[in-house]
Amino acid sequence: MGENRVLIWALCVLTVCVMLTGCGSGSGGTGNNKPASVDAITGGDGADGGDEDVIKVGILHSLSGTMSISEVSVKDAELMAIAEINAAGGVLGKQLVPVLEDGASDWPTFAEKARKLLSEDKVATVFGGWTSASRKAMLPVFEELGGLLWYPVQYEGLEASPNIFYTGATTNQQIVPAVTWLLENRGKRFFLLGSDYVFPQTANKIIKEQLKAEGGEWVGEEYTPLGHTDYSTLIAKIQQAKPDVIFNTLNGDSNVAFFKQWKDAGISASDITTLSVSVAEEEIRGIGVDVLAGHLAAWNYYQTTDTEANKAFVDHYKQAYGADRVTADPIEAGYTAVYLWAEAVKKAGTTDVAAVKEAAKGLEWDAPGGKVTIDGDNQHIYKTVRIGEVQMDGQFKELWNSGEPVKPDPYLSGYEWAASLGTP
Repeated sequence: MGENRVLIWALCVLTVCVMLTGCGSGSGGTGNNKPASVDAITGGDGADGGDEDVIKVGILHSLSGTMSISEVSVKDAELMAIAEINAAGGVLGKQLVPVLEDGASDWPTFAEKARKLLSEDKVATVFGGWTSASRKAMLPVFEELGGLLWYPVQYEGLEASPNIFYTGATTNQQIVPAVTWLLENRGKRFFLLGSDYVFPQTANKIIKEQLKAEGGEWVGEEYTPLGHTDYSTLIAKIQQAKPDVIFNTLNGDSNVAFFKQWKDAGISASDITTLSVSVAEEEIRGIGVDVLAGHLAAWNYYQTTDTEANKAFVDHYKQAYGADRVTADPIEAGYTAVYLWAEAVKKAGTTDVAAVKEAAKGLEWDAPGGKVTIDGDNQHIYKTVRIGEVQMDGQFKELWNSGEPVKPDPYLSGYEWAASLGTP
């Protein structure tokens, strides 16, 4: 790291500390807490989302409720990216000022807060969401008001809004290759377990079509409400079904209850393989490594991913928020989203949404997880697929990766078995 980089990072840490003084950090943060500088800014009326000296950007995550176990840390990563960019001179000669709102794990609240950020705060863009229910609640607001959302979490695909950039994985960059790997390495009998909303339901619809095409079978399918905590009856059903694999699409703190009760039932990872697509390093901290060791997860990034950019990213994140904090895929994707937007704005010379979208086509950036490229056809990004196993240190050991970034295919047009799922 050169002297200039050290100076920029020192300024960045100071900026993050100032932000945290005003807006809070960790699982105790709330949407009512904002950086002090935000309250002093009046809503701008131009394309630059602020006055002549700043550009306001929205950050909209669940800082309370069942999804806060996952979303607070994504907010922290986005604030860190903003602080780094500001320490390096800002965007178009202006400082970025985050306006924080709490979606409160409630989908109508996400829509309400998105409308506020665009209509009242006049932000240039918004970084936010986690669940597909929150994204789908916000989508019509962004399309109606002509705003731009950067969504940082893997999802079920079958969507490509002109007003959303998707920096998490779509289905062919996570779920589909994970199912193929499991069929080849862990067994043919799948039990599908998920939270009761659009992402798990759609993901499992896709998985069932894939299993039929690739020689697998599903021996059970169960959904529980977000925040559900009693899994004893469901665990008994899973045991009776005798699956080789549990494909887990539970979200939020339901994962804490399920995995702890799974262990209490005397079932280990070596007895039945469980692969999750919403359990990452941050969730391991909340659930407990003694509970999750040996279980699998499919992502595009792990804290252990070996790139120079990631070494710096992990170091900076721990400096900003504490040595015990961890990075994870959605955290990295939220951080990456801020930088991709900033680079597109610099290229466009304006924060105007249409100009930024055009400038973003084909944009490349060396993200912590490896080089990413924005696909101009669908506003998703090329991502490397990874399957990992939880280790006793709370980190993932990578078992397999795709070797190179995979082109996003949100409508699975490259898979014959997916023809019945629908196209745009």
